[in-house]
Amino acid sequence: MVALRSPSQSKISSKQLTVELMWQLQRLGAPSISPDGAQVVCAVAQPSVNENTIQSAIWLLSTLGGEPRQLTQCGDKDGRPQFSPQGDWVAFVAKRAQNGKKDDELQLYLIPPDGGEAKRAGDVPTGVVDFKWFPDGQRIAFITWAWPKSIGLQSQADKLKETKARKDSAFATEDAVYRHWDHNLPEGRVPHLCLLNLANGRVVDLLEGTDYELPRRDPSANEFDISADGKQISFVFDPDKGQKAAPRMALAEIQLKGDKVVTIKDLVRHEAWDFSGPSYSPAGEQLAFLASHQALKHTQPNHLALLELKKPSTSQLNKQARPWKTISAKWDREPQMPLKWSEDATALFCKAEDRGRQHVWRFDIAKSQATVVCEGGTVHAFDEAAGQLVTLMDKAIHPGRIQVSKVDEAGRSLTSEPMRIERFNDDLLKGVALGRTEEHWFKGAQGDDVQVWLHYPPGFHQTKKYPLLHTIHGGPHTGPGDVWHWRWNYHVFAAQGYVVANVNYHGSSGFGLKFLDSITHKWGDLELQDMEACTDWLRKKTWIDKGRVFATGGSYGGYMVAWMNAHVKPGRYQAYVCHAGCFDWVGMFADDAYGWHAQELGGWYWNDMKKVHSQSPLAYAATMQTPTLVIHGAKDYRVPDAQGLAYYNTLKAKGVDARLLWYPDENHWILKPANNVIWYHEFFDWLKRYDPAFKKKK
Repeated sequence: MVALRSPSQSKISSKQLTVELMWQLQRLGAPSISPDGAQVVCAVAQPSVNENTIQSAIWLLSTLGGEPRQLTQCGDKDGRPQFSPQGDWVAFVAKRAQNGKKDDELQLYLIPPDGGEAKRAGDVPTGVVDFKWFPDGQRIAFITWAWPKSIGLQSQADKLKETKARKDSAFATEDAVYRHWDHNLPEGRVPHLCLLNLANGRVVDLLEGTDYELPRRDPSANEFDISADGKQISFVFDPDKGQKAAPRMALAEIQLKGDKVVTIKDLVRHEAWDFSGPSYSPAGEQLAFLASHQALKHTQPNHLALLELKKPSTSQLNKQARPWKTISAKWDREPQMPLKWSEDATALFCKAEDRGRQHVWRFDIAKSQATVVCEGGTVHAFDEAAGQLVTLMDKAIHPGRIQVSKVDEAGRSLTSEPMRIERFNDDLLKGVALGRTEEHWFKGAQGDDVQVWLHYPPGFHQTKKYPLLHTIHGGPHTGPGDVWHWRWNYHVFAAQGYVVANVNYHGSSGFGLKFLDSITHKWGDLELQDMEACTDWLRKKTWIDKGRVFATGGSYGGYMVAWMNAHVKPGRYQAYVCHAGCFDWVGMFADDAYGWHAQELGGWYWNDMKKVHSQSPLAYAATMQTPTLVIHGAKDYRVPDAQGLAYYNTLKAKGVDARLLWYPDENHWILKPANNVIWYHEFFDWLKRYDPAFKKKK
């Protein structure tokens, strides 16, 4: 077991940000704040390249300052810690061995914040996916994958035992949603919401015997909420029960009496809309959630919405619906889960992207106005209690940090700058030279202003010449910028001597709906114009070497470099790197998100093969001549590895220089420490092979 490092035990190991140094840094998880606002817990992960593992433990931080304290010692991957509403316990998920029993699945554990041994909260044979405390602190609601027709905990345990005893590995299904990211969904099982009574360890499946199920793709605690009196639980459910490739979710509510279900009823359901992220107001009179009008267009953003939970009028009862409304339609940014109410219920906290950054926003309900409460970089997670807003935030120039801001009961910021409350990676990064990061704008497709982030090598000077390295983001509807990226770290790239450019091309998120939707049904067109315009703009800089220009990308960014290989004159870019890139939109129908294809491409391939092929790099393979490193993982279900293999094989058959880096045990991302180190070195070695400066040195 690799011991987790306290901040004071670190030693400076390098003056340059190498991939090896980056893998020594600790990675902080989402924070949870105590009800009095005095303490914060988070998971801290410690990678090891030598052991090829990432272990994590729970740490306790003070909002008043002082040294962090490690709460858990004996776990392997202790995670998702949450303070109880009374602050007397911290719950977390883990696999451990306790009282002669070794966990096969993730279980809930409890530990006092003052220290002591963690104890298993209950025994859930099917495991715990995610959870939330009830306000009374005596119960926990959690998600598990259950057999819907098996009644009782023992029946679930027997079914699990029977499944594990199977000798065959066959997977049979008739569902449209049956696998996600890198795994098949548990065969014959659906995500259910359950209750664990901490006093007696009793587990109640709240959806047992019903047709309700939570979303099958990545069900999380963001998909349900518990009212302040503990008598209602609102949750997201799939009304089509996995029978649509692009499902639209609805909201329902469980009425509880103690631990027993009184009734379950639909709250918000409309075939044209997709709903998510329910959150009860403090007094329980309103339910906030996210709503997207998917029938209008699939690129429609989520809007903040409110449902009145007061007793409906007779006319409303006759309509069998309660009044709900969107409240943020005029705000041209997209709020994200989770939603959290201010203490006085006048505002909602949420995250949202804005022009290459991600902030915590306060949305004033009465004024329908959004203001930034805590700025990014990129805020990845937040929590709030007792006037303290705690965030996990990183920037391109530093990894994630935990910081605290003061807010009033209406959620308005009372501090100009957040206070950082940990120093986990400071010693390791002390003395490490990082180049600066800058935000720039240039004229792209359609004459629009397009954003590019430039990351300079350490010691950059305008009198020198530097190679240019494009790193093209995936999505396409994402908008990275001022963020510390573990898998594509801009400053690890820049430390190799490159000026690194990240273009937020047309289609990127955080720049408004019109910009995001502009590429729909014509993938590759505007994005290529943006990339080429940026290259032209940078080639005019005296400090860019025009003969040393490279383009790399992952996922949709991988699609883009394959598209560029077919559409850009050979020689303009010395080499490409295509990580998990889309190559053939017909072959891509094997992915886990195939219901999305016709929406983005403008038609199903069997109805309009010409249109689909016109957006596939495969159709233009005859013109591909630029050397390419192709990288792919065999467990990638988002972009199946046949895409990368087909691209690589095509280049080899054409006699184009190509190299394949293939991982049998990785998904869309290369996550194992040793594998990721190899990834970076293969990446750099490939670029150097086609860099004229390195050829001269040889």
